[in-house]
Amino acid sequence: MRKIPDPNTIFPNEYKTSCFLKNVITAPNISVGDYTYYDDPVDPTGFERNNVLFNYPEFGDRLVIGKFCSIASGTRFIMGSTNHRISSVSTYPFSVFGGVWTENTPPHLSQLPFKGDTVVGNDVWIGRESIIMPGVRIGDGAIVAACSVVARDVEPYTVAGGNPARPIKKRFGEELISLLQELRWWDMEPEALADFLPVLCDSDLEAAERAIRRILEDRRHIPSKKL
Repeated sequence: MRKIPDPNTIFPNEYKTSCFLKNVITAPNISVGDYTYYDDPVDPTGFERNNVLFNYPEFGDRLVIGKFCSIASGTRFIMGSTNHRISSVSTYPFSVFGGVWTENTPPHLSQLPFKGDTVVGNDVWIGRESIIMPGVRIGDGAIVAACSVVARDVEPYTVAGGNPARPIKKRFGEELISLLQELRWWDMEPEALADFLPVLCDSDLEAAERAIRRILEDRRHIPSKKL
C-alpha cells in the first residue's frame, strides 16, 4: 500500500504552516473539500476566526470551498452580514445600538441585502491578501492574483486580478478547459489520482490533453450500472 496524504489530518507536512481546512472548521455554514489548505506562518488553524469575517450563520448565507484549493496567507472572505441597509435614506445600523433605536427600527439582519452563497470551485489558487466579497462564485481551476478584491464571479480556469478583480486571461484553450471540467480529476479515487499526478504536473499541455482524452474515452465506454 502506497503512502497517500491523509485529508483528515490538520497539518499535512512537518512545516505546520499549512493546514487542511476542513479539519478546523466549526461553523455550520462553512464547508471545505478534501485537501484544500490555508497557508499562514503565524496561525493557519485560525482561518475561520481570522479570515472569514462577519459570519453569522443565522443570516442564511454559506461559504462553500471545493477540493484541492490553495489559499494563501491573509486571504479574507467577507460574509453577507457585513453589509448595511442600502434601500433607505440612511445606511446607519440604528437597530444594533439598543434603546428606542432598536424599538423603532426593524431587526438589523432582516434589513441587509442578501448576496447569496460564496462558492469557490476545485483546484482554485487564491493569492496572498486577497479579499473575496459576499456572493461571489469562483470557478474550478481559477487563479486569483495576490491583493485582489473579488467582487464579481470568476469563470473556470481564468486568471483574475486587481481591485476590483477583472479577467486577465484564460489559462488554457477552450477545448482543454472543457475536457478538464468533464474529467473532474479532484473526484478521482486516491489510488487513481496518485497514478494521474504526472499528467497534472506536466507542462506539455498537448501531452496532458491527449492523456485526458484517453481517460474520458475509456470512461464513456464503461457500461453504466443498472439500478
